[in-house]
Amino acid sequence: MKHKQNMISRRIFGFSLVGIGLSSSFDKVLADSAPPPAPIPKAALPRANPDKAAKKSGPRILCYVGGYTRSGPAESNATGITLFEMNAQNGILTQLGHVTPADNPSFLALSPDQNTLYTVNEMSDFEGGHTGSVTAFRVDRHTGVLTKLNVMSSGGADPAHLSVHPSGRYLFIANYTGGSAAVMRIQPDGSLGLLTDLVHNTGPKMPERAADNPPGNYAVSDHSASHVHMVQSDVSGKFVLACDAGLDRVYVWSFDMQSGTLKPAAKPWLAMEPGSAPRHFCFSHDGKVIYILGEQDSRVVVADYDVQTGGMQVKQTASTVTAQFRGSTLAAEIILHPNGKFLYVTNRLGNAIACFKVHEDGSITLFDEVWAHADYGRALSFDPSGQFVFVANQRSDCITSFHVNADTGSLEFTWHFVPIGTPTSFVFTVLDSE
Repeated sequence: MKHKQNMISRRIFGFSLVGIGLSSSFDKVLADSAPPPAPIPKAALPRANPDKAAKKSGPRILCYVGGYTRSGPAESNATGITLFEMNAQNGILTQLGHVTPADNPSFLALSPDQNTLYTVNEMSDFEGGHTGSVTAFRVDRHTGVLTKLNVMSSGGADPAHLSVHPSGRYLFIANYTGGSAAVMRIQPDGSLGLLTDLVHNTGPKMPERAADNPPGNYAVSDHSASHVHMVQSDVSGKFVLACDAGLDRVYVWSFDMQSGTLKPAAKPWLAMEPGSAPRHFCFSHDGKVIYILGEQDSRVVVADYDVQTGGMQVKQTASTVTAQFRGSTLAAEIILHPNGKFLYVTNRLGNAIACFKVHEDGSITLFDEVWAHADYGRALSFDPSGQFVFVANQRSDCITSFHVNADTGSLEFTWHFVPIGTPTSFVFTVLDSE
């Protein structure tokens, strides 16, 4: 959501930050838990050097980065959507051309065919009303250059997230301040059509802090009203789910492909820990397990997911910080590695990436906590191959990256920093062959 440089989120108020230190040695910070396994050897990886980048080969990999343009530093790249090319050998990102103008493009999504890029415009004053907007761009599949198609109202204030239905025919939008989930039709050319549904959530007032918060947590998530933070379909596209960080629920609707409307599922929501502020989720590759991240309590809720009914049965809750942690932390992003064996979470105030091993039954075990080497990491994303993971560090105005060991899940810092103003989101794509 909207942030001011070196200031806390508008969803976080009335707290002071507690200075914390993160140990890079996991066996020193789990003294009161089960003995950890032997330290995992770090992969031999040379530090990336932009002046001596490895020779490029194979398809071109591009990365689009969005961020806050209304609250970024005066002299920065925070003017829209920035295009980079990634070196597949060392993960180095090199900016290409000019920044594509966009108003507060805080979250991005690509169509299934990769021909269209969509962004929320996180605002509450679109065309003089009390709403945000969404913009569609055509992607040149040979150059990556974006061409604006059109912009439409999101149906609510401050949209924070959007996703595309697997069919490519509909766009789902989470209006944070607006407290609503919107469905928008996508035209055959990829441009945006009219809203086909707009659902406003209601529920009782929830506490500002969760009972299972990390000890000493002064951070507060906004529970003043409904705040839809993410909306996305399940793997099949049959159901649509939304994290409501204000009402502490994960909503489930069945989706009508013909009308583009949402109908409450048999179990219309999963009640989360009061005050936990469910923020984002991701599915296992087979769609039978869902991982839900709580922003306020920095915990991952693991639930079995019924693909026939959309029902969820919680089987585990795991902290994203070690048992010894004390202080404020707010979890932001959760992603599953392409091989399905590892799960990663960003802790913004802790400036760390929590690394989990995924077991055969879908349960998870925290095995490492890695310093992000920058401040306030939000988005976390793999490149298409899964060799590298990238962190958008909003307050440090940079992107940092790590090499991923596909066998152990361990992360090795590449020592490559990409300067960019207030980055918050990115997506990768592979260009078509010439």
